[in-house]
Amino acid sequence: MAAAGCTLPRGAALEAEIVNASKDEVAAFAVEPVTRANLARLKSWPMTGWSGSYHWLEVQRGPLSNRLFPGDELTLTIWDSDQNSLLIGPGQKQTQVTRLEVSASGDVFVPYVGDIQVSGLSTTAARQAIQDKLGMVTQSAQVQLQLQQGPGNTVDIVSGVGRPGSYPLANRNASLLSVLAQAGGIDKGLRHPIVRLIRAGKTYEIPAEALLADASKNIILRGRDQIVVVKDDRSFIALGATGSERLVYFEQEEITALEALSIIGGLNDGRANPQGVLILREYPDSAVGGTGPSKAETIFTLDLTSADGLFAARNFLIHPDDTVLATESPVTSAQTVLGLMGRVLSINRALN
Repeated sequence: MAAAGCTLPRGAALEAEIVNASKDEVAAFAVEPVTRANLARLKSWPMTGWSGSYHWLEVQRGPLSNRLFPGDELTLTIWDSDQNSLLIGPGQKQTQVTRLEVSASGDVFVPYVGDIQVSGLSTTAARQAIQDKLGMVTQSAQVQLQLQQGPGNTVDIVSGVGRPGSYPLANRNASLLSVLAQAGGIDKGLRHPIVRLIRAGKTYEIPAEALLADASKNIILRGRDQIVVVKDDRSFIALGATGSERLVYFEQEEITALEALSIIGGLNDGRANPQGVLILREYPDSAVGGTGPSKAETIFTLDLTSADGLFAARNFLIHPDDTVLATESPVTSAQTVLGLMGRVLSINRALN
């Protein structure tokens, strides 16, 4: 009975096999050792898998009073003591004009005075503008204004909260956290939730953890803002002689190579080669050349047996969609061969 032609049972590649393959002139990938000496150069290469950082807004306070927008509805209560008032009927002291909608051009039509521009005004300023116009008809008229907010003064919370829906802004200082609280708070079942704000055709994002930890991130909302709370879907793959082989989701904004190994349970003591931890990454073609990577498919090698390699691993960032591969120790491969040959000899002896 012979062992020739057998495929050895191995769970991971040997580092030498991969590095030697990269020396082939037609190799599709490049190999880059990660050391403290070249860490700055590698960090200057473009981020892959996402933008590289969360883009958020600065907090800006506004006036406490709401401002009027097209689509809002006004109710006017007009008081007039003039006995011959055009606005108030005989024996009455006040009249009410309801459902005055602010037009797309920002005007509201008031009987006897015509269109009045109110869009962008606070409720106090709009009331005064209407009263001033009515004063041209009757000097004793006084106006009380009530606002029914339209879509211009509401925000939509689409998902990731207890009660998604449209919420009116209480005033111009309504904050993101206060509106999220009205909507039942962020869903506790979301893994590493990300708060996404869509405003005027642009999208801004921040981890919920950062939003809750820093008061300066609690921005003021504007009418027509849309809020979406989603789970962080960035991930990397762990393969080879690691504590676990699986898809690993990011639980924080940045993960270093050393943190990634800790998350997946470290290296397998009996199989892994600590000198051969590899990070497989694919760059877009537009990033290749110049000061960037020499090839789109790049393999970064880490040596965790030296202080230089450990410090480099502690500062080398894992990108979303990377593959973290722990190669197999050459000693383990030799032990596999010896073990297999031992089993073959035992079987031969038993047959004889």
